[in-house]
Amino acid sequence: MKIQLRYNLFGILVFITLNSAGQIYRSAASKVNDLVHTRLDLHFNYSKCYLYGKAWLTIKPHFYPVDTLTLDAKGMDLENISILEKGHLIPLKFSYDSSTVSIRLNRLYHRNETYIIYIGYTAKPNSLKVNSDAHGMYFINPTGNEKGKPTQIWTTGEPDYNSAWFPTIDQPNQKCTDEISLTVPAQYITLSNGQLAMQTKHPDGTRTDTWKMKLPQAPYLFMVAVGNFQIVRDNWHGKDVDYYMEPQYAANAKGIFGYTPEAMTFFSKILGVDFPWNKYAQIRVRGFNGGMENTTATEFNEDGQSSPRELADLPYQSGNVHELFHQWFGDYVTCESWSNLALNESFADLGEILWAEYKYGPDVADEHMYQGEQGYLNNPERWQENLVRFDYTKKQDMFDGVTYQKGGRILNMLRHYLGNAAFYKGLHIYLTAHALGNADAEQLRLAMEDASGLDLNWFFNQWFYGSGHPVLDITYRWDNATRTQSIFLKQTQAGQTFTLPMAIDIYVSGRKIRHQVRMNNRSDTLTFHVPEKPELVNVDAEKVLLAKKNDHKTLTEFAFQQKHAGLYVDRSEAIEAAAANQTDSIAQHILVKALNDPYYGLRIKALQLLNPANQNIKTAAAPDIIRLAREDANNLARAEAIMTSAKLNIPGTIDVFKQALINSTSFAVQGAALNAIELSDHEAAFSLAKNYVKESKGKLRDAIISIYCQSGGDEEWPFVYYNFASPASPLQYTFTGRFAGLAGTVTNPAFAQQGIQAIEDLVIQLKKYDKLSVFVGVINRVKAARLKMNDNSSAAFADQAVSKLQALAVTTSK
Repeated sequence: MKIQLRYNLFGILVFITLNSAGQIYRSAASKVNDLVHTRLDLHFNYSKCYLYGKAWLTIKPHFYPVDTLTLDAKGMDLENISILEKGHLIPLKFSYDSSTVSIRLNRLYHRNETYIIYIGYTAKPNSLKVNSDAHGMYFINPTGNEKGKPTQIWTTGEPDYNSAWFPTIDQPNQKCTDEISLTVPAQYITLSNGQLAMQTKHPDGTRTDTWKMKLPQAPYLFMVAVGNFQIVRDNWHGKDVDYYMEPQYAANAKGIFGYTPEAMTFFSKILGVDFPWNKYAQIRVRGFNGGMENTTATEFNEDGQSSPRELADLPYQSGNVHELFHQWFGDYVTCESWSNLALNESFADLGEILWAEYKYGPDVADEHMYQGEQGYLNNPERWQENLVRFDYTKKQDMFDGVTYQKGGRILNMLRHYLGNAAFYKGLHIYLTAHALGNADAEQLRLAMEDASGLDLNWFFNQWFYGSGHPVLDITYRWDNATRTQSIFLKQTQAGQTFTLPMAIDIYVSGRKIRHQVRMNNRSDTLTFHVPEKPELVNVDAEKVLLAKKNDHKTLTEFAFQQKHAGLYVDRSEAIEAAAANQTDSIAQHILVKALNDPYYGLRIKALQLLNPANQNIKTAAAPDIIRLAREDANNLARAEAIMTSAKLNIPGTIDVFKQALINSTSFAVQGAALNAIELSDHEAAFSLAKNYVKESKGKLRDAIISIYCQSGGDEEWPFVYYNFASPASPLQYTFTGRFAGLAGTVTNPAFAQQGIQAIEDLVIQLKKYDKLSVFVGVINRVKAARLKMNDNSSAAFADQAVSKLQALAVTTSK
């Protein structure tokens, strides 16, 4: 290793460690000073998008004496930095580079002493020259000028964005208690971590809410939210469980979040650690990306504010329980460094699997697990990344499919290897040993070894500290003379050789015999003596291995597997094998049987894989497809059957589509029906679409937009424009190309210019300057279409938009 030495401005030695390849080694942050308590007093300037803050930070030296304090404080005006001594503020000298502030203390402090730093500051998050997801605090429609969009303020801090709105030591291995006072217009509701301890009304029409967090949390988990929310109350074991919704969606809150208390009970039971905080609030805010597990107060985007009709169209939704499981893994015990982010995010991903298995059954859980595995496997650029990695370039790089999907499935493999009892005991040991503190992956290993009594270095070395996954080639040979079944396993991946414990099921005369085996080598041959040739040998019978498998079974064996093995992946593998050879009669039998699978997800999969060019499969499957299109109890499967009927051009189905459009209450089914009608009779679909514009949502709205963009005109423009450009629309910015096509063909030049302006606004709001050439191309296509219509004013408007965007791109890059 190379050690590079640098000195900071006060002459303190700073170590930056490089490995032999010259990459920075991302160790946990050195703990020179420890946060003890943070007190914030916050006021907001809505017109400027400024925060006026006062911060009192109680701090102590970690071990060595200190006379300097370094804080993270991004893009702030620091007006006063003082130390509080005997009730008096003593100004301190400091140096600030717009990202961190180094403060010279008034004397040397030792580890048995605490000191309080006061900072008066102005935070300007909108002025930060960073990616749009790194501002820390967001002002949504701050002046109220955007019609239909609420005025809100909210924050999100992971990994180190909260230091854009309050000074702190913005590292995951810091933890402190806090008190946050928010002075806001009296009509607004506030939310923060912990308990609402006090509310004070003021004569000027404002109110100060004071929130107190009595247990320590990491700085990135601090949060505030302000806006016009309605609180729907629930509870768990006497603790408040609250749902913060925009008022028009409040009636649906229990439909969206109502299973939260049950999930809290489930997780508390399996972990042996009750939900550790005083409350649990969940809030939906505008413009948020995904979800954030702030301690006691989780944030989600507005997309989940759904009506009962919309909720009925959703498959398993994992986001809510993902963030809830974080309250233990990430909040109660926090990764000590971003290199160990798996201890937060891989566990949250596992939480999705555990809850699905408990609440909805093994098929839902296995499909969720399988889809996540495929998400990782389909991104080969991430295969070389370790789960725990100390050489990432940016913290944000850790938030990827390795940390989430791969990590969750690694933990699930560990659960199956140890068994539920030992695994959950290990989690209990881990959580109680590191409660309200930090941990790394080695401490998880030690907890699991303590619980199980097994050495797990091999597992952690290959899955946590190694990269990639096994690629298994599986072949079979039956020797009739010796009554011997041989299985040849070969790992063909580059890189490490994996040790793979697995179950193998052998079916003989309809009877299943399970063997627990362990593959230790690059190639292994397994031999079993059985009385007659097996109907099936099922390798990885529990379907938990994170691996890419080339399994050389016959279609007859896959048909047996579909009928007898039973797990979701068993049936899914059979469907995939059959789909690859649909001219075979056995493959056709498998696919038709899959249309009658008890799990809707596999019915959908079979529908999606049917080959429209194969007349035999079309004839064999048509009765089942029509039946599903008429009456499948699952909205998503019925919608898929309707579209499959249309794509296969099955005779006599147009009335099925029209009845579905008229009678169904499902947006997914209605949208599929409208799209299906459009495939055979565009004019009829265009006419029918007009009847459903007023109350259209979800897939029905998508279908209407698609039809209108293809052949609409000035009359249809307001609907399409609203769904592209209106801040109140959840469909905002999802169909730029089609929208531009309509903008190019409408008769009214004012509409064309509206469209050009909306595309320009999209780029500016989302700061998509790295994709500028794409958007310039879209605007130029609108321009070309307008020139064909002799609309020179709109063409000039397009040129102005392009010039403005190119100038902004140059300015932003500096």
